[in-house]
Amino acid sequence: MTKKVQQLDRVIIRFAGDSGDGMQLTGDRFTQETAAFGNDLSTLPNFPAEIRAPAGTLPGVSSFQLHFADHDILTPGDAPNVLVAMNPAALKANLGDLPRGADLIVNTDEFSKRNLAKVGYAANPVEDESLSEYRVHALPLTSMTVKALEDFDISKKDAERAKNMFALGLLSWLYHRPTEGTIAFLERKFARKPEIMKANIAAFQAGWSYGETTEAFSVQYEIKPADHEPGLYRNITGNTALAYGLVAAGDRSGLPVFLGSYPITPASDILHELSRHKRFGVRTFQAEDEIAAVGAALGASFGGSLGVTTTSGPGIALKSETIGLAVATELPLLVIDVQRAGPSTGLPTKTEQADLMQAMYGRNGEAPVPVVAPRSPSDCFDAALEAARIAVKYRTPVIVLSDGYLANGSEPWKIPAVDSLPVIEPAFAEPHQEDFQPFKRDPETLARPWAVPGTPGLEHRIGGLEKADGSGNISYDPANHDLMVRLRQAKVDGIASDVAPLEVDDPSGEARVLVLGWGGTYGAISAAVRRVRKGGGRIAQAHLRHLNPFPANTEAVLRSYDKVVVPEINLGQLAMLLRGRFLIDVVSYNRVRGLPFKAEELAGVIRDVIDSE
Repeated sequence: MTKKVQQLDRVIIRFAGDSGDGMQLTGDRFTQETAAFGNDLSTLPNFPAEIRAPAGTLPGVSSFQLHFADHDILTPGDAPNVLVAMNPAALKANLGDLPRGADLIVNTDEFSKRNLAKVGYAANPVEDESLSEYRVHALPLTSMTVKALEDFDISKKDAERAKNMFALGLLSWLYHRPTEGTIAFLERKFARKPEIMKANIAAFQAGWSYGETTEAFSVQYEIKPADHEPGLYRNITGNTALAYGLVAAGDRSGLPVFLGSYPITPASDILHELSRHKRFGVRTFQAEDEIAAVGAALGASFGGSLGVTTTSGPGIALKSETIGLAVATELPLLVIDVQRAGPSTGLPTKTEQADLMQAMYGRNGEAPVPVVAPRSPSDCFDAALEAARIAVKYRTPVIVLSDGYLANGSEPWKIPAVDSLPVIEPAFAEPHQEDFQPFKRDPETLARPWAVPGTPGLEHRIGGLEKADGSGNISYDPANHDLMVRLRQAKVDGIASDVAPLEVDDPSGEARVLVLGWGGTYGAISAAVRRVRKGGGRIAQAHLRHLNPFPANTEAVLRSYDKVVVPEINLGQLAMLLRGRFLIDVVSYNRVRGLPFKAEELAGVIRDVIDSE
């Protein structure tokens, strides 16, 4: 049977099911094939914090949303065009996001009275016409998978587990996705379990064949590759990009990279990834706790390595004393904070931007630290390089504020040539100096010498007690303390002249309202700005990478507009900093739901501000 092929410019698909249904794996495989095909894409994995929440319950629902297109896109999409719901809990948890007329693929095998009752359905929604505004495809995915695998020597439970591969095969057929990569992946994943491997491949192929032969799907969809700039691309998550950026920083500085880390969601994958790259001079140490991890990293920096520690908000709190020690000793240290929803343990697998004030001021005493924030998963690579450059050049700890959305989300990344990356010069102190002054500063950067222990002639004191200017001897002199506090602050403030100016996107040059963001809100803000401009609205946009210090032209940019809108996934932390620093009464827009902003939500906010002018 020949089926009609319909061209689309973009599609948003959400796979949703129980935590044990393999939705993250299914979404990841669909994403990898989509990246290989050449579409532009953006993803949003969403999963519970519990290792295994009760099966069939709302807290146990795991989902993976993928937005892919034949053109440049910026977000995982506001709402799915297609929802694959593997059980009633997945349906109930996600139905509110589904627009009228969307496709709904439901695994009817799981819609038993018991499973319906678990989530509060009095009747089966697939049968009572309550889903009439959607295009419902009610399919017994589990039983079809078991039937397809009845000739394999595996248990019924193992056969049922392969239903995600059946669903993946069906969606791969429906949207013209390649299959070779998934088959090769399954061959690698289950190489030591050949019967399980064959069964999963068979389930995947059965799903594809079902789409090809059934009358339930009369149309197949095609989304052509996007027009990317020529080059070598790969799909990358923010955590992987950060890891690669750290490897690249080691290469471009000539320094061995040492990661001292304690596993914590959502930062653990940076440790996992870096542990694979010993051949690039990377050493990873999984410490017994957060304090030991940062202590080891600072010790590595003292010894002449590029010391790095990775964590999330709760870990930053524990590391604060040692970060202060790095400020006092004036040693390079990279502190990666992959922010999650708090306070305390909070929502470990959900995203937030609420650690900005902690990064700025969460230490005792006057302890200024530069803060850098990536804006997209692939930008995490460049942010890591920039943070390393600042840390090494200015002899200071630097905090990188990523977040859970960037960490787990993915997008295409053009792999750069290593030679095109900036060189980072450690400029260690020369040996055999007479009367070596460990706190004699470079007149341009105010950085002190980096004196590797054991170097002849560079013996000096180190520690958290206040140092005398120049000699580095312990000093309790009030005037000296005031001087050292001001010098450390001036060193960080001076970085403003060494970073790129804040760029403004204002095509008409006539906008009176500026939208200013930072970190992972970039995609949603940019998509919202596009929508407003498409409707005739004049709006300017800028996005901060450097949050401490701000770029030198920040105040001038803000004062160029009548109103400045600052959307944040917190209660207004950047807005507070801007008001305090520049006495500009910005318009703060805040939502703290553990989820990224939706583009249409922000577009509405922007329109309201423009209309109020």
